[in-house]
Amino acid sequence: MISVIIPAYNAEKTIQKCLDSIFNQTYRDIEVIVVDDGSTDDMLLALTNCKKKITIISQENKGAPAARNYGFKFSQGEYVIFLDADIVMKPAMLEKMILALKSDESVSFAYSSFWLGWKKFKLWPYDAQKLKQMPYIHTSSLIKRNAFPGFDESLKKFQDWDLFLMIAEKGGKGIFIPEILFEIKARGTMSSWFPKMLFKFPFKPKSVEDQIAKYQRGMEIIRKKHGI
Repeated sequence: MISVIIPAYNAEKTIQKCLDSIFNQTYRDIEVIVVDDGSTDDMLLALTNCKKKITIISQENKGAPAARNYGFKFSQGEYVIFLDADIVMKPAMLEKMILALKSDESVSFAYSSFWLGWKKFKLWPYDAQKLKQMPYIHTSSLIKRNAFPGFDESLKKFQDWDLFLMIAEKGGKGIFIPEILFEIKARGTMSSWFPKMLFKFPFKPKSVEDQIAKYQRGMEIIRKKHGI
């Protein structure tokens, strides 16, 4: 079984499309856990028609990493995938990912390319050294349960990078599926991504300067934690 865990905060406008893409999967042995991270909108009302198909649990607002870990505690699947509430999967995504994992017993997770808004993230085969240099694997990868180390709840940015570095440090590795298997409709866990050209502008708005500074501080924290 695959456990699909969705941390959701004020996701009233996006979560239904996410859930529809789960219900339309060609792979059927799935449990769906939605973690309401202290939402203040009408998200729970929006889930009314899906209550028989999903498990809803709630916590006070603690952020996505804590919500993912909390949802994992309630899950039972041999495999687990974490979706943000604004992700829409292609119908064969989970089937292709689980087949990829089963094709090589030595791998711990399967990942793919994806769209983030207008930006196509076309990735490449797993490379542990490349992973130390930059974050390129999205949180929404299918992970073997016994390989999942838990998210570091103290991190504000790059939780996905940290997760796969932790897996690598325990000897785990990934398998790449050379297809775009999902789309992030809004922000997602890579919302801190910036086009390279923004770093090169001689004069930047203060809001952009602040975001770049947070991005760089986040990278420094990860590099220090993992000694890279």
